[in-house]
Amino acid sequence: MTFQTLHIGKKGEELATKHLLNYRYTVKDRNFRTRFGEIDVIAEKDNIIYFIEVKTRVGVSKGKPYEAVDRRKLQHLKNASELYVLKNKLKNYKLSLMVISIILKQDLTIESLKSYSIDE
Repeated sequence: MTFQTLHIGKKGEELATKHLLNYRYTVKDRNFRTRFGEIDVIAEKDNIIYFIEVKTRVGVSKGKPYEAVDRRKLQHLKNASELYVLKNKLKNYKLSLMVISIILKQDLTIESLKSYSIDE
């Protein structure tokens, strides 16, 4: 990954976190790393724990951000979320997987920010 890719990714995570806080989610954790991969943001609202993958792009020339969440990435997110639940002894919560897809303009301001539930 290039520095610019990492910078765009971190900017997206910051924007996603602010978005969640604006909608009264409680952010429980960020960048939770496991052997399965990383969960970008873990948030809670209304007794539901959300495991969130944040995808950010500048423009859409390489596709929409959420399109980068393939079956393999989804499986990693599921496995990492199960580990988080066990590690933190979370009971009596509903669990939800979510993708926050952010498209930035060239000046790195938000063009679009959308969240998608990917529960089955």
